[in-house]
Amino acid sequence: MSYDLIVLGAGPGGYVAAERAGAMGKKVAIIEKSHLGGVCLNEGCIPSKTLLNSSKHYAQALHGAEFGVTCEGVRFDLPTVMKRKEKIIKSLRSGIAYQMKRYKIDVIEGAGELIERGKVRVGETVYEAANILIATGSTAIRIPIPGSDLPHVLTSREMLQIESLPRRLAVIGGGVIGMEFASFASDLGIDVTVIEMLPEIIPNFDEDIAQTLRKSLASVTFELGAKVVRIDDKQVHVEKDGKAQAIDADMVLMSVGRYPNVKGIGLENLGIATSRRGITIDEQMRTNIPGIYAVGDVTGMMQLAHTASRMGEVAVKVMFGQADRMRYHAIPWVVYTHPEVAGVGMTEGQALQAGRKVTVSKLPMKVNGRFLAENDSRAPGFCKVLVDAETQVLLGVHMIGSVCSEIVYGAAAMIEAELRVRDIRDIVFPHPTIGEVVRDAIWEMH
Repeated sequence: MSYDLIVLGAGPGGYVAAERAGAMGKKVAIIEKSHLGGVCLNEGCIPSKTLLNSSKHYAQALHGAEFGVTCEGVRFDLPTVMKRKEKIIKSLRSGIAYQMKRYKIDVIEGAGELIERGKVRVGETVYEAANILIATGSTAIRIPIPGSDLPHVLTSREMLQIESLPRRLAVIGGGVIGMEFASFASDLGIDVTVIEMLPEIIPNFDEDIAQTLRKSLASVTFELGAKVVRIDDKQVHVEKDGKAQAIDADMVLMSVGRYPNVKGIGLENLGIATSRRGITIDEQMRTNIPGIYAVGDVTGMMQLAHTASRMGEVAVKVMFGQADRMRYHAIPWVVYTHPEVAGVGMTEGQALQAGRKVTVSKLPMKVNGRFLAENDSRAPGFCKVLVDAETQVLLGVHMIGSVCSEIVYGAAAMIEAELRVRDIRDIVFPHPTIGEVVRDAIWEMH
């Protein structure tokens, strides 16, 4: 059977690309060996946010006295939370399946392998297409150290399936995934220790943001600049400042990154170029082989679901004759901790390292009416804005505080449009909203 496009992988990069091509009237097939939605829907973004939301509700119920709400007998029921998580996953899977039917996309179950240009084999069947899009995603890394294969050592995938809560959780890795699970567990009163090799958590974020997040998670112990050397049944053994240290833990989360799924899909059959980070692509998602495109985690460019979706859209436009390219500088990122962290564009450190002259404005969230109304008096938060000192063009916006994830897209649009300070000052923000803090921070610049 012949198609205009065959997509390998039904995650956010793959299924969005398939939808866009289907909406153009193209004949499309999508190949998936597991479930529609990929890692994001089934064992990543959606289930983790479901668990985080439940833990936030629990923490708010425990500490509601300041808001005039007192609860007795509050408890966290993990089986109910997990049942709700599965219900949400199944509902969203059904939604994707509906979209595939709506756009007349053939869903092929199985593992796809490229056998030559324009041909993909699934089992004993060979499918042909003018264009092939690789969106096979990534897999969680396990550090090859003694004890990493013990049953109580989990990746994020297994963590989302736990049947009981630990008393002491050790999180190896202070990146986005590690911090989200640390926030989840600490909200439930679990003794959490985060072990990070680098000097600070969430290293790609603004340094002020990272420090504030770390300090806001007051019940979490942080071991920074520490290297894990082995794990046993009861402890994680680390080296820090040249000294050995043992951290008690009855559950260990290994969240040290993800590697691209490039093996077993036939890249070598076509000579598709790869590097250590994944499949090599240009700004239009093209590989070195004509008619073959790649998007999402498998490229190693930026491991975010919304980045993969946008990459899929770019790839489809380009392969069917429309002009487009990927612009990574305006891609927002979020950490769904408690409090939330969000940012887009350059950090202050990146700007200085690039030799850019910048003007910085930093405004506490506590000057914002709605933030004060909805958060307790100790809630941390601020908005940091960077503009080019000469052109006054917005370069970056970084926030910590409630609902930052729902605000940052506006800042991303401003950066994408290269708005200047005077342009943003003319935008009317609804009042009272937490989003007003972005405009107020801009007005603080003189």
